[in-house]
Amino acid sequence: MATEGKSGEDRYANVHEDTAKKMSQAAMGNVFFDMMAMDHYQIGPHYSSAQGAAVEGKKIMVVLVNKVKGTGSRLHTHGNEQFNYVLKGQFKYRVNEVEGIAGPNQMVYIPANAQHYFVASGEGDGMYLACKDTSDYVSGEAVDGTRTGAYRDPESGK
Repeated sequence: MATEGKSGEDRYANVHEDTAKKMSQAAMGNVFFDMMAMDHYQIGPHYSSAQGAAVEGKKIMVVLVNKVKGTGSRLHTHGNEQFNYVLKGQFKYRVNEVEGIAGPNQMVYIPANAQHYFVASGEGDGMYLACKDTSDYVSGEAVDGTRTGAYRDPESGK
């Protein structure tokens, strides 16, 4: 996560390593996780408003993600494929050139390296379960090459 005392993009210099340290590890003997009760933290603060908790196994990671209405991720990529299953709220999404709105009990598939965003756009905040393979970090990098923070809808005031 962001390093205190640094300004601008430097504060996100070690964001992937810092976030990886916060993930819970699944293993024999560590098989039950209460995702709502776990410590929630910023998942990819350098390009997204995502807050949540993550559990990583050997081949799959599962992330419970919360986003405040009018906020979300800027257009970004990562090397792992991902499924976002919406639990609450609505999300405006883009995956490469496909755009739409996903609501509760709907799922969006994001292929590895696809340019995409996911923004809470309904009446209130949103929550989804993200499932990703472990071939890359839990967060990605913004397509514009900057580490300037999350997308925030200018009309929402968030």
